[in-house]
Amino acid sequence: MRFIQNYNRAAAVMYAHKWAYGRNPRFYDYENLGGDCTNFASQCIYAGSGVMNFTPDIGWYYIDANQKAPAWTGVPYLYNFLTRRGPSVGPIGEPCAIEDLRPGDLIQLSFKGEDFQHSPIVVSVGERPDPKNILIAAHSYDADNRPLVTYEYRDIRFLHITGIIWP
Repeated sequence: MRFIQNYNRAAAVMYAHKWAYGRNPRFYDYENLGGDCTNFASQCIYAGSGVMNFTPDIGWYYIDANQKAPAWTGVPYLYNFLTRRGPSVGPIGEPCAIEDLRPGDLIQLSFKGEDFQHSPIVVSVGERPDPKNILIAAHSYDADNRPLVTYEYRDIRFLHITGIIWP
């Protein structure tokens, strides 16, 4: 396996803008099955990484509505996949401070203060990042260029995509 630093942030953000208020017909819409936010986030990250991990159960992949990894559509599973340790294929990330966010990164929100339930993608970050000038795109309450400050949440975590591991 080889590590490639180049996560294409521009491609991830372009995809987010294109599909924020629509649905790519190549992917199932999980809106009526608990929400589509992490499916959309995964699509954006895939647009910027170009590689999936087809390892059953612990990978990150989408074949069709019934053949997908839990990490493709599940908020905690995507976090666990991106922050994994070890040389498995796919995009990788690390928890970061708000100041380290860049377009194409991931934010996860907890509305109840327990589990995290929402995964918006960062599409823009101001010169001095704060919730007022960080803009996101998301499904499940579709949004594009929505200021992070407009969400009411109890907990938040930030994930910086650091690169891609290729086979």
